[in-house]
Amino acid sequence: MSELVDLRSMTLDELKDFTSSLGEPAFRGTQIFDWIYKGKKSFREMSNLPEALRYELEDKAYLEKLNIRTVQKSKLDGTRKYLLELSDGNTIECVFMKYKFGNSICVSSQAGCRMGCRFCASTIKGLARNLSAGEMISQIMAVEEDTGEKIGHIVVMGSGEPFDNYENLSKFLKIVNEPKGLGIGMRNITVSTCGIVPMIIRFAEDFDQVNLAISLHASSDEDRSAIMPVNNRYNIAAVLAACDEYTEKTKRRISYEYTLVSGVNDSVQSARKLVGLLKGKLCHVNLIPLNEVKDNGFVTVRRSKAIEFQKVLENAGITTTIRRELGDDIDAACGQLRLNNE
Repeated sequence: MSELVDLRSMTLDELKDFTSSLGEPAFRGTQIFDWIYKGKKSFREMSNLPEALRYELEDKAYLEKLNIRTVQKSKLDGTRKYLLELSDGNTIECVFMKYKFGNSICVSSQAGCRMGCRFCASTIKGLARNLSAGEMISQIMAVEEDTGEKIGHIVVMGSGEPFDNYENLSKFLKIVNEPKGLGIGMRNITVSTCGIVPMIIRFAEDFDQVNLAISLHASSDEDRSAIMPVNNRYNIAAVLAACDEYTEKTKRRISYEYTLVSGVNDSVQSARKLVGLLKGKLCHVNLIPLNEVKDNGFVTVRRSKAIEFQKVLENAGITTTIRRELGDDIDAACGQLRLNNE
């Protein structure tokens, strides 16, 4: 018996090809795609499909679904953190956030992570597996159904390194952008990477309208390698060279994420080194006071220290913000999402 295929992981063109392989006209694929993103969870609900096709779909395909295990609601800002169970029993987390510009979701791209960033909770248990495009999309659909609210912005900054799962990430971006899918504009999507150089260059070719964020987190190779093992393969110079190529290709600004860790990368000297790296580039710096994770022992900085660091950058003409962290009271802030498989 052939393995069932997940239709939620298919682009519109792939779904048309799939229905054609069943001997059906391509427009049936469009009908199915439309039903999926209207929230239908079974083929029996797709009322404009022939009954024989609905039965055939039940034999050969399925619609990815995630079960909500728990929802934690912040008392500070309305943020919600979801623990979602995958079909194989692994669990992931995603975060729903409310902003003045609309609702946003932080989605995971992998169950766990193998990048080993020492201050981040997502990597503590390593990588279980990549998520399919359908599993990434299902995070959005599960949260929209639970909240009853439309999501208009996506950040791929949950657990996992998106560029370590590039093919599924690509499908995900195409499906959520498809007008007959979730219809979310490419410029309303941000993908964050710790700096996998070949994929930065490929991303510029494939998705020149999607926002790119680089997890830099240090201004010297010595400091970065101490907290981010990926720097031993792709050092700062290599990452910034790829970013220059990205900017040249797309003409789009890059956001550099810089988590401030007390006694590690928060000195004025570190700030001045960062100026030397970024001055003159089309960029923006997001300073993120470390969201502490009890398992690693790293300590966050005082607000005054973050402001001092910010002033060094801004005095050099580099646009810099100190990120407003949402959901800190429910461990839903940057660097706090993790693989839960107990």
